[in-house]
Amino acid sequence: MKNLKIRIDRSIYHAMQMLQKTSLKCLVVIDKYGFYRGTLTDGDIRRYILENKNFNVSVNKVYQKNNIYFKKNQVDIEKIKKILLDKNISLIPIINDKNKVVEIITHEILKDHSNNKKINKLYTDVVIMAGGRGTRLAPFTNVLPKPLIPIKDKTLIEIIIEKFTAYNIKKFYLTINFKSKIIKAFFQEIDKNYQTKFVTEDRELGTAGALQFLKGKFKKPFFVTNCDTIIDEDFNKIYKHHQKKELKITVIASMKKSVIPFGICELKKNGDLDYIEEKPNYSHLVNTGMYIVNPEILNLIPKNKIFHFTDLIKLAKSKKFKIGVYPIKEDAWVDVGQWEEYKKAIEIL
Repeated sequence: MKNLKIRIDRSIYHAMQMLQKTSLKCLVVIDKYGFYRGTLTDGDIRRYILENKNFNVSVNKVYQKNNIYFKKNQVDIEKIKKILLDKNISLIPIINDKNKVVEIITHEILKDHSNNKKINKLYTDVVIMAGGRGTRLAPFTNVLPKPLIPIKDKTLIEIIIEKFTAYNIKKFYLTINFKSKIIKAFFQEIDKNYQTKFVTEDRELGTAGALQFLKGKFKKPFFVTNCDTIIDEDFNKIYKHHQKKELKITVIASMKKSVIPFGICELKKNGDLDYIEEKPNYSHLVNTGMYIVNPEILNLIPKNKIFHFTDLIKLAKSKKFKIGVYPIKEDAWVDVGQWEEYKKAIEIL
């Protein structure tokens, strides 16, 4: 229960880290005296970030005060079960007469629903941009194409695909160029319950250029991902967010905090020292290399030219297309395209 409670004065960045460690996607909010105040979900945090462009604030700015809870002397297990299922919520706090949390009821505790929990199907396709050289992973990529770099007993691209097949997605388009014959041979040899279609670049066309060959292939929004991006997030939520906001492109972005390990000198206008800030930290939303794209966006991509996704977004914005961002937790994303993250992936996957 301790891992599901967060103090109201803690930062929402800390809350995101706590949420990453639980599958419930919800925390119970208490004050510094331990009194119950409300609940906080990952959705609450995400909405606040998108509206206010800031996650250096406390939980007090974000949490929900009007939520469902039960008094200890009024607990009705059957009623709690029904509420959890009907309202599709993660937990219900139990409060004593002193307004302190004495128990947190979840699906797991009730031993109901969680064992039979099914992920809703997603009826869409995925494009995996797998044509790059993977120079950051040399010397591995001197021998193997980056998508086939091993992580334990699987290849990188198999892990990425499995994240989507969990939602019953069955069709994958792979754009290939560097060591393309090896990639094709690999997929011809393995047993799989999904379909792969290859889009071959005769020359490198950047991070979005090969999408030109897929014009007319899609009738609904589809995922595009780099072949070194592993994301452990609810793709249904991302897809619904894209549709609800009527976006043309959604950029899946990760919260990242960086610390400068030095004292930073801030100057006055005349050049004199104002103050020194010791080891400041900064928070950013970082592009993960995964997107949801509407089919009409492909018409913006020029033929046979190097064209990156940043170019596509810039052009789409100039055409007044609506571009959105979906923030995910820092620990929900691993960029396997660099050695430190590759080592991290081996440890956590």
